[in-house]
Amino acid sequence: MDDGRDDLRARAREDGIEFFLALFVDMHGKPCAKAVPMASFDLLMDGGAGFAGFAAGAIGQSPADPDLTAMPDPASYTRVPWKEGVAVLHCDPYVGGEPWPYAPRVILKRRLAALAADRGWTFMTGVEAEYSLLRRAPDGRLELADTLDSAAKPCYEVKGLTRMWDFLSTLSRHMNTLGWGNYANDHEDGNGQFESNFVYSDAVTTADRTIFFRYMVHMLAHDSGMTATFMPKPFGSVTGNGMHIHQSLWTLDGTPLFRDDSDPLGLSKTAYSYIGGLLDHGRALAGVICPTVNSYKRIGVGAPTSGSTWAPAYVAYGGNNRSLMLRVPEGGRVEHRGVDGSANPYLASAVLLAAGLDGIARGLHPGEQVTDDLFALPAEEVAHRGIVALPKTLDRALEELVRDGVLRAALGRVPGGDYLDYFTAVKQAEFDAYHAAVSDWEIERYLTLM
Repeated sequence: MDDGRDDLRARAREDGIEFFLALFVDMHGKPCAKAVPMASFDLLMDGGAGFAGFAAGAIGQSPADPDLTAMPDPASYTRVPWKEGVAVLHCDPYVGGEPWPYAPRVILKRRLAALAADRGWTFMTGVEAEYSLLRRAPDGRLELADTLDSAAKPCYEVKGLTRMWDFLSTLSRHMNTLGWGNYANDHEDGNGQFESNFVYSDAVTTADRTIFFRYMVHMLAHDSGMTATFMPKPFGSVTGNGMHIHQSLWTLDGTPLFRDDSDPLGLSKTAYSYIGGLLDHGRALAGVICPTVNSYKRIGVGAPTSGSTWAPAYVAYGGNNRSLMLRVPEGGRVEHRGVDGSANPYLASAVLLAAGLDGIARGLHPGEQVTDDLFALPAEEVAHRGIVALPKTLDRALEELVRDGVLRAALGRVPGGDYLDYFTAVKQAEFDAYHAAVSDWEIERYLTLM
């Protein structure tokens, strides 16, 4: 059976590859890899790369468990443009000869295989990953890499864009060398914040590219003496980092299922039902797509110095309206603006798909679109219209998530139970550790108050 090995070997030789990075991510999206020399190519393809899963991160293993074997996906081959002779192979972790159900990439691939088998459809996604560029000051504090980037409204500011030209143009060239179709790079709404866009693809490919994109941004920043972060809210007074995910469903032979040019928003009935599912599961989804305590300092919080958070506070949809959780920028796709830079792209895609498909299965309709600016509408008026708020903290989001049967089923079974229970247990422990820490804010506010 052709496993793509011969084509991969030929391509690697043509590119002068000396080492493969056999790479997978844990629950948090942390990339883990081993460097495998080209001389061991057949060993890698036959037996994968072995890892102690517990040491790698949150991937459902203890120190007593057997090796986790990362099996490479030849189709994911990605040359590392800034490191001559190196290529990444995204891997599916296996244990005992079977795909490991705790692995995020395995979870998403399982959902897509079911979608293809049950309906003959495929799930296409595009990601807008925002990031901030920082430096360590001599006293150890984090500060903006560009200390001149101090405008009150820096979004699209050409001087700030140009001062980071070497970094951004190098990043753009690398993306286009890889065939990703980088089509725009801009200074975003926060000081020191940028975004570099690439074209959409199937959900696994987009998630693979998102993981590689983060890795690339981190390493290029490091090589330039900077620190890059995708953290949702690195500074309280500055706009946070989102990871908006654009979504659409297509038949396997390439027919778009979300487009209807006769509709005011350019959406089909299928698309409206999909949106209905995203709204119905909106609060529970937050536990996966906004998965850190820091996430909730990005959504639903007062405006930063630029005048707007650009992050949703409510479960609502509409047309080209950036104050909403779900935006329809044009016919045929829907953008979820709640997803943030700490989200695991495999898990986020899996639960968004599950929520949307539930809306289709139940024939849900999202109701009338919201045309107001929800950033400006008084909270009392929002509540009067029946628009619900997103959770305000991680623990509240986890309470919603653990009760959601559709998302529970989508994330699947693992040895001893459901993956959702593993996910929420890890995240609850994270929240508890955060809650137990005493902040400088508390000391300043309460130390001598009483």
